[in-house]
Amino acid sequence: MEQVILKPWGNSQGIRIPKNILKKLNINISDTLQMDVAGDAIVLKKVWKHKTFEERLEEYGGKISICEFDWGEPIGKEIL
Repeated sequence: MEQVILKPWGNSQGIRIPKNILKKLNINISDTLQMDVAGDAIVLKKVWKHKTFEERLEEYGGKISICEFDWGEPIGKEIL
């Protein structure tokens, strides 16, 4: 468990979160955190962010693989 000191920051108060904790939780600069109070504890959670199509495409090296899928023979009144 690490300790931090509350310091003035403009009209508010702030803490610095150690880099090793941010890395462990995959929190980066400008990420949005949700803050809640649970009993006598302050709980910070990273807000889930919907990825854009471009961000998802980047995860696959910028390439989309398209493949055919065999759904089998028609068994009803499917339009062919």
